[in-house]
Amino acid sequence: MKVVLSPAKSLNYTKEVPTQQFTIPHFVKESQKVHRVSKKLSVKDLKELMSISDALAKLNYERNQKRTYLLDGITSDVRQAVYTFDGDVYTGLDAHTISEDKISYMQDHLWILSGLYGLLKPLDLIEAYRLEMGIRLDVSGSKDLYGFWKEKITKYINTQLTSADVLVNLASKEYFSAIDPKKVKAAIISPEFKDYKDGKLKVISFFAKKARGAMARYIIENKISDVEAIKNFNTDGYRFDENLSTATQWIFTR
Repeated sequence: MKVVLSPAKSLNYTKEVPTQQFTIPHFVKESQKVHRVSKKLSVKDLKELMSISDALAKLNYERNQKRTYLLDGITSDVRQAVYTFDGDVYTGLDAHTISEDKISYMQDHLWILSGLYGLLKPLDLIEAYRLEMGIRLDVSGSKDLYGFWKEKITKYINTQLTSADVLVNLASKEYFSAIDPKKVKAAIISPEFKDYKDGKLKVISFFAKKARGAMARYIIENKISDVEAIKNFNTDGYRFDENLSTATQWIFTR
């Protein structure tokens, strides 16, 4: 079983990491191609491309200019992906408190999709960046990052899966669209988290993101190998709703 998550826009390069173990991203060469294109973008280009503020555009322009890919150890500028992403999903995952004996399971079973790096393992080293998968960036003749990454990521995933495997999709629609589900050689399960509000069930973004991270943690903590065991997930009051679920979309409500 493999689990895929989205990355986060917020990054944390100051919090102490619990392990000195690290790996190098699989798609380093491909990532360099993306970087060469993004490095040419001006502050104004970045602001318009990603609909961000002047300050964020300037910050990411500076990041693009200094990126080196000298991934030779953990420094203040380079650290493992799972301990660097710092958004709502990663609040739910809370990777810093995952015990040392579970780190190897996490490394073997969790993937993080990325606009810059394609697909990351938790301990892969990354430099600071912001590059959403959904933006229109022409890399090697592709009209956008989906065009650049989809075939590469899907092919790699298939080398890591068997027909008996299950891919658990805990990523957002934006990021999971970088995978071609029709070509994935394994079953795909997509959990969804809904809350009752004003008498109706709704997907509330903040809670859903946190729950996706919490489910990834639940899988890691319990070293789950049978996907059916995911139905026992009950963090923060969520429960599996068999009546609302389908064979491939599992609904959890609270």
